[in-house]
Amino acid sequence: TNEYALAPLADRMRPQTFDEFVGQKHIAGEKSLLRRAVKAGALGSCIFYGPAGCGKTTLANIIASELNANIEKLNAVSAGVADCKKVIEKAAENLRMFGKRTYLLLDECHRFNKAQSDCLLQAIEKGHIIFIGSTTVNPYVSMTTAIVSRCRVFEFEKLSPEDILVALKRALSDKIKGLGNLKIDITEEALSHIAHFAAGDLRNALNALEFAALSAPKDADGVLHIDIETAAQAAQKRAISVDQSLYYDLI
Repeated sequence: TNEYALAPLADRMRPQTFDEFVGQKHIAGEKSLLRRAVKAGALGSCIFYGPAGCGKTTLANIIASELNANIEKLNAVSAGVADCKKVIEKAAENLRMFGKRTYLLLDECHRFNKAQSDCLLQAIEKGHIIFIGSTTVNPYVSMTTAIVSRCRVFEFEKLSPEDILVALKRALSDKIKGLGNLKIDITEEALSHIAHFAAGDLRNALNALEFAALSAPKDADGVLHIDIETAAQAAQKRAISVDQSLYYDLI
């Protein structure tokens, strides 16, 4: 059984390395500060801030796999003070006994309350953990100032339609994690529609592509045909009969 079979396409196609990562060249490009810091094993605490589906959690996971360190993952929505303390105590012990650092990857980090934030702040100050938080909300407004001041904030941008197209085509050709084993005939117009109407959110685009593939009509040879109408329904955005530049001129 394919281990990826039950997971959504967006999860299956999550990049595992810097080379697979799409977009955010100013943060994750070959010569970026972050890439150099990771390579040197010198990355300090940081916060990834930006819109949904632009690669914040994915990049945090890639960094974690590149570093020779212990990795702990929490989600601020579901983690309580006890969960934090448990992770921090374990991190302090690993540092004391084995000299090994621990990175804490915290999703939705703006959701931490004061008690959780204070607990985290002490651990960052003592050097017991290195913190990588990801959030869709401006951390300068939503997070404890003391934590933000001890982190480097990286601001992510919405992905361009061109970046999203690269990822969609990769998903269509990948036979292990993607849709490569299906016989899919998709028009360039349909692909472009999905890429543009995802509004910079790659997760949204991959979900739409997967839904289009599941709902596309199949011919006698088992080929799935995805035209712009099927793509428009999957992306939940109506197809328009003008090109992109004219569309923006009309707006």
